[in-house]
Parts: sequence; C-alpha cells; structure tokens
Amino acid sequence: MPNDKTASKHSRQLLFSEAIAQPKTMAAQTSPQGHASFPVDQPTLDATDRILQEIASVGRRLEVMDLKIIDLTLASSSIRADIAGFRETVTNLDQRLSAVEDHVVAIPAQEEELKSLRTKLTDLEDRSRRDNVRFFGIPEEKEGSDIKTFLSSLLTNHFGIELSPPPEFQRVHRIGPPHKASTNKPRPIIACFLRHEQARQVISTDCTTKQRLQKQLLP
Repeated sequence: MPNDKTASKHSRQLLFSEAIAQPKTMAAQTSPQGHASFPVDQPTLDATDRILQEIASVGRRLEVMDLKIIDLTLASSSIRADIAGFRETVTNLDQRLSAVEDHVVAIPAQEEELKSLRTKLTDLEDRSRRDNVRFFGIPEEKEGSDIKTFLSSLLTNHFGIELSPPPEFQRVHRIGPPHKASTNKPRPIIACFLRHEQARQVISTDCTTKQRLQKQLLP
C-alpha cells in the first residue's frame, strides 16, 4: 500500500489540477478528504487566483512560442532548400567558367591555325586561277554557239599564237550577266586552260600585239 508521503503528494497534485479548473472553489479546500475544512480568507483566494491566471497566461505564451518555433522550423527548411539550389547553381556556373577559360586559353592556338588555313586557302585560290586567262574587247555574240572553238581559232588566226598540241580548255565563258543593248562595252571572256604551259604562253604574248589584233575584231 502507498505510504503517507506518496498519498500526500498525490493529494497536492489533485488539488493543483482542480484549482486550475475551478480556482475559487478549490482554493477554499485546503485539507485532504476526511479532515475538517478551515475557512480561508479572501486575500488568500485572490492571490491564488492571480497565480493561476499567471500560470494560464504562461501556458498561452508557451503555445504561441510553439507555433513560432514551428514557423521558424519551416522557414529554416526552406532556407536550406534554397541554399542547396544556390550551391547547385554556383557549381554549374563554375563549370561553365572553367569551360570559358579553357576556350580563352585555346584562342591563340586557334588564331594561328586560322591564319595557316587562310594562307593555304589563298594559295589554293592562286593555284586554281593560275591557268585562267581573260580576254577583253571581243564583241558580244562574236563567239557564236561554240565559244571554245571560237577562242582556239582566235588564238591561232588573230593573235598568231601557235600552241602545240592545240589548246584545250576546262571551261570558257563571259564574265557577268549580259549588258543592256544600249551599252557598247563587251563583257570579257575568261578561259581556263587545261595545260598550265599554254596559259603561260598566251599571257607572255606581247601586249601591243594583243591590242592591235583585238582592234581587228571590232565591227
């Protein structure tokens, strides 16, 4: 069986609990059940009531604090999520920055490579054009329907250039679109020789002779 000390403690807890619910009624009961009740003066009841009100006020403040703690916990979770997102963004930016730095470091080498490619392209263009010869002053439509045969005959019969074997061309055509009927300036003819030596031989012909023979073609 419980001893007197335990029973007394239990009685005090019960009185305290009942006092919170009914402070003025329970405050008048100061002795355990089975003992005589003694009257309690009004100042004591008022002090007990104030104490219980303060306890209730503290409880309400604790509830408010609990709600604020919950809000702070949620806000802290949101902040942690934002920080994680910022870290991921910073990581991506760092990777992109590293890639840009690598490209910047490679720019001098790329410039040298581009310069080399331009030089090679210029050389290829020069090589592809070295067999081209342009002829000026030949009237429009003088060549007829077969411009290659016309140019071969022109070199032999009018310019007096003897080519052996007979000249062969990769392509021969006039440069640019046809002129309007009102203009008298004929378009030049460009010929790409199949043999480089023949192109050089035509180019090395005396310019005075070329001009004199071109005048014979004019109407």
